[in-house]
Amino acid sequence: MKMNRLFEPLIIGNLKLKNRIAMAPMTRGRAGKERIANELMAEHYHQRSSAGLLITEATSISTEGIGWIDSPGIYSDEMVEGWRIVTDKIKQTGTPIFLQLWHCGRASHSDFHNGELPVSSSAVKLNGDFIHTPLGKKPYETPRALTVDEIHATINDYRQAALNAKAAGFSGIELHGANGYLINQFLDSKTNLRSDQYGGSLENKFRFLKEALDAVIETWPAEQVGVHISPNGIFNDMGSEDFRETYLYVVGELNKFNLGYLHIVDGLAFGFHEKGEPMTLAEFRSIYQGIIIGNCGYTKEAAEERIAEGNADLVSFGRPYITNPDLPERFKNNWPLNPFEDMSLWYTPGEEGYTDYEPYRPSP
Repeated sequence: MKMNRLFEPLIIGNLKLKNRIAMAPMTRGRAGKERIANELMAEHYHQRSSAGLLITEATSISTEGIGWIDSPGIYSDEMVEGWRIVTDKIKQTGTPIFLQLWHCGRASHSDFHNGELPVSSSAVKLNGDFIHTPLGKKPYETPRALTVDEIHATINDYRQAALNAKAAGFSGIELHGANGYLINQFLDSKTNLRSDQYGGSLENKFRFLKEALDAVIETWPAEQVGVHISPNGIFNDMGSEDFRETYLYVVGELNKFNLGYLHIVDGLAFGFHEKGEPMTLAEFRSIYQGIIIGNCGYTKEAAEERIAEGNADLVSFGRPYITNPDLPERFKNNWPLNPFEDMSLWYTPGEEGYTDYEPYRPSP
């Protein structure tokens, strides 16, 4: 079998992708205390714009959604203008760039919220070692369950974030429903213990994501909206016994939206709960007719196989993209990759470990 599908173009809605390599969203903590995107971040994304699709780091939809030091936001006019610096630079390359919309939910701490507890679908504590807060390492806290009125207000935060993303010049948006953050906390039975219209049945647990999608599709065509899910994941203390039933239902419902893409963490780099065989892209392809992006721990060879099989249309790469800004060129020419195991500078301020990785220069 000839493996070259990674470098074929692809159409998403009215967007033309030059290849089937996406840069996965990765929090990098370079937005400063004001959480405003800047020239350094613009350079970072520009260096990696030979991707077919760029997906930004997770970006908070509100102050309530914050849970990471110096991560960016999209809930003020200043933040919109900051992201315009990024999108204006990327437009010169012709590469579409989607903004990932984020609410951390319980994966946060009162230090981020003026002493107020973080919120979640239910008051279920994240069992983890500690969280980095503005005041140092702290143990996780038991979150407060959102009221129905607060859920409606949060959905409105997604609506406004979508409007702001359009004003900032993005090509589209992605809802972060993976890796143990708020949408994931509503989807999974481990964290959603509600007995109202947002909990209990599969339909009710899906309701929060459905309403968030309905809200953002008021601003964006569905073809310019993506959703990120992690059916096998245990990151941030996730992993429910009924994961297979849950995500077959979720993906079946998402299939009705005519989305730009469904971004699935099917790789096992974050680990997976041992409640049964992990779900595969082939399992989802049987019920999802739209564009699928595979994610997490992929090699070039595995990516080519998934695309050749027809079970993925694109594959997103995370950690390899940190140290290899020219990742598509390296793949295409079989050039060696810089190692990406040393994380010591990944979340520190400044250029080091962020924009100082050189592209590959072949010997003359």
